[in-house]
Amino acid sequence: MRPVSRLSRLYEQTEPIVTIDKDSAPRVMFSGEDLLLENLPVGTKVIYPKPPIAGLPNVKSAIRWALNHPEGCDPLHAQLVPGMKVTIALDDISLPLPPMKTPDVRQQVLEILLELLADSGVDDVHLVIAISLHRRMTEAEMRRMVGSRIFDAFYPDRYYNHDAEDPDGLVSLGTTAHGEPVVVNRRAAESDLLVYVNVNLVPMDGGHKSVGTGLTNYEGVKAHHTPEHIRKSDSYMDTEHSELHRSVGRIGRVIDQHLCVFHVETTINNRMFDGPLDFLMRREDAWTEVDRLKLFGMRAALRNLPRAAKRKIFQAVPAAYEVIAVHAGKTEPTHRKILARSWEQYAVDVDFQADIGIMGIPYISPYNVNSILNPLLVQVMACGYFFNFYRGKPLVKKGGTLIITHPCSDEFDPDHHPSYIEFFHRLLPETRDAKVLEAKYERELAENPSYVHMYRTGNAYHGAHPFFMWYWGENGRQHLGRIIAVGADNEHVPRLMGWESAERLSDAIDMARAVHGRGAQIAMLHHPPIVMTQNLR
Repeated sequence: MRPVSRLSRLYEQTEPIVTIDKDSAPRVMFSGEDLLLENLPVGTKVIYPKPPIAGLPNVKSAIRWALNHPEGCDPLHAQLVPGMKVTIALDDISLPLPPMKTPDVRQQVLEILLELLADSGVDDVHLVIAISLHRRMTEAEMRRMVGSRIFDAFYPDRYYNHDAEDPDGLVSLGTTAHGEPVVVNRRAAESDLLVYVNVNLVPMDGGHKSVGTGLTNYEGVKAHHTPEHIRKSDSYMDTEHSELHRSVGRIGRVIDQHLCVFHVETTINNRMFDGPLDFLMRREDAWTEVDRLKLFGMRAALRNLPRAAKRKIFQAVPAAYEVIAVHAGKTEPTHRKILARSWEQYAVDVDFQADIGIMGIPYISPYNVNSILNPLLVQVMACGYFFNFYRGKPLVKKGGTLIITHPCSDEFDPDHHPSYIEFFHRLLPETRDAKVLEAKYERELAENPSYVHMYRTGNAYHGAHPFFMWYWGENGRQHLGRIIAVGADNEHVPRLMGWESAERLSDAIDMARAVHGRGAQIAMLHHPPIVMTQNLR
């Protein structure tokens, strides 16, 4: 590949980066557990991530500063009274992706919080993982997240997963003016103080969504996880224009009226790789010969491994994320500050919309940590997350074509995703209409006793979860004219989801150009790491 000096210079800047290929050049794209090297046509616009923002030099000092200088309320130490009842809620393993190197930022926050509580004579403290309808975290995952010292002191009686199906463990706070039910974890509701410790990976995380969604039940999530709410959400990342987040905000404000909630919000940079894999953080035109040899060596090794082994290797590599901001205090002012820092890392300004978008789907999503990226999760990554990685206007025009790369294997984890199997193989062949699925089948699977039992006692996602994953892709499906999957190892998975398939990227581009013309504008979001477009014109 011939280096392009202009691109190399841009890489050293911290300004938003949009490049136009002068020549046909290969790019790396994740495809499941593989690394693909594909050629893009001349004139393709490649949107690269910004370089990582420098991490805070002293994270624990930043945490202490945030606790002592919170937004909209007294310092935390001034709110503590000996003998009071405190619950600390934590984001679950779905954030960040991949899991960060230890110590996890939640551990660092907890170490300071627990010391402060002990010094203030507060010993009635529970740690609750806000899993909502996600799967229960395993003992090993829980230990890794908070460290052995905290785990041994609190597990299992005072460090546990929230249970959205425990009738005795939930309490209703009423409804919003729009009739949305407000249901929260009983321990949290009956505490004198609820502290929520979050990790903002992307702008849709945190804020009112933390308590209102993380510590509720099926009815509480169903209030806003509907096809109608999704269709009215113009990017989940742009929360001001998201109907889902407007509903979450209404619920959260009712919670804040009833509960004393103190948020500790954190956000991280995009330093996903370091060490031997640090070359994946660099643009291909800046690679050295050693970097290219690393890539070809990795590809050769992966090619000869079974899929499960590839998955295990990738899942075992933690991300080198660094904390770039910590803020604490009341919900809304705290979240505003975190959002500003998050967009500063991810937003790349663009002034165009493409006819054809290209996105490589990775091996991981928020819903398959230590598991399989099944077809429904490939769909939610493509139509739900990557399509929504924008603020202002979508990267792809209305009626445009999205090309993704992924094997789309018909493979599911029966322990983590049992209800997904029934949804995909029984319901989706009947209809892809989200509103029909919601009306006809959602409650059936949500209340299925077997799925409820597996959620409560095993490590299964809730029976309603596959429905929400299908709805999550609704505005992507409504906006895009067609979706083409490149490299699928079968034909029926793409067909069942309403997609077309192509063996090679060049074939998919030719298929898209047959509709949009030879002069169609092509753009690629260069993942990893995370990058989002900002088109406010």
